[in-house]
Amino acid sequence: MVDGIMKELPEDLVIYVILMLPVKSLLRLKSSCITFCNIIKSSTFINLHLNRTTNGKDELILFKRSFKQEEPNLHKNVLSFLLSEDTFNLKPISPDVEIPHLTNTNASVFHQLIGPCNGLIALTDSLTTILFNPTTRIYRLIPPCPFGTPPGFRRSISGIGFGFDSIANDYKFVRISEVYKDPCEKDMKVEVFDMCTDTWRELHGQQLPMAFWTPCSEIIYNCAFHWFATADDVVILCFDMCAEKFYNMETPGTCHWFDGKCYGLVILYKSLTLICYPDPMSTDPTEDLMDIWIMKEYGKKESWIKKCSIGPLPIESPLAVWKDDLLLFQTKSGYLIAYDLNSDEVKEFNSHGFPTSLRVIVYKESLTPIPRNGDGTVVQLF
Repeated sequence: MVDGIMKELPEDLVIYVILMLPVKSLLRLKSSCITFCNIIKSSTFINLHLNRTTNGKDELILFKRSFKQEEPNLHKNVLSFLLSEDTFNLKPISPDVEIPHLTNTNASVFHQLIGPCNGLIALTDSLTTILFNPTTRIYRLIPPCPFGTPPGFRRSISGIGFGFDSIANDYKFVRISEVYKDPCEKDMKVEVFDMCTDTWRELHGQQLPMAFWTPCSEIIYNCAFHWFATADDVVILCFDMCAEKFYNMETPGTCHWFDGKCYGLVILYKSLTLICYPDPMSTDPTEDLMDIWIMKEYGKKESWIKKCSIGPLPIESPLAVWKDDLLLFQTKSGYLIAYDLNSDEVKEFNSHGFPTSLRVIVYKESLTPIPRNGDGTVVQLF
């Protein structure tokens, strides 16, 4: 009956109407009739839904934190799905879920959330990686990299990246690692995982600076993935997902290695933004201000503009930008706070976890499917 009525309506009109619906309603419509199902699962509709006009009210927060367990050195890793009723009020939209597969030892403070990329997010502890759609709650494990380490050598993974190759229409993961026997003699290795073939491969001949990790230091922007690295000084190491080429970008002239600062990368006002903040291990980081630098023209050092200095704030690290001008941080005590760049107002949320374990991704609802494993096995549901 429903199918018959729907077939009498112009498809463009149907698409225009249902594009306004939330994903939860769209998933219900899929099961109501074949016509709705075919429209909603089509790549055309998924892309239209992904790129539809939205505003700050459509932004949701994926909040990861860890809680220490009674067993020594063990933690429970939890994802919370949050929205805001007003500027400084967060509420859950569904029950928390415990993250499977990732480490639950003290190493959980090094978990990374990467994305979103077309609505998809990667969760990783460097050895294990999960690709996840926070809207549909569907995920799959990325197969472990098969390339081993020669006897007597050790491998240290210094960077994980995730992004979309728009030319090959393929999602990719890139892994940077150091293989060494003697700390003074290191060889950089780069491996790429292609979702379309479900395989890892090596990239040879890569001469790279030493990548290093801090919270909020890895980001997708302008079809490239970005890490911090050290050459003669602090640089931003970039990987073009389409060309599979690395390049370096210089940081502002005031940023130097061993200058008592830590660094974070965010997108502020649609531009790549560098946050220089006091090292939380310093004697009194609350004495120092935090500098916000915006790159007005991507890739050009001379286009770095210092937007402002804020603080002092007793923070552990930045986490994300929310609603265009709210900076989210984790405090040294493990609480989530927001700083309003317009009013200088600071708000502490009732959202907390084990200190240094907090991670935040700001995302919008997406129907983007998780590519299936190469053997055709079904992806899993949180």
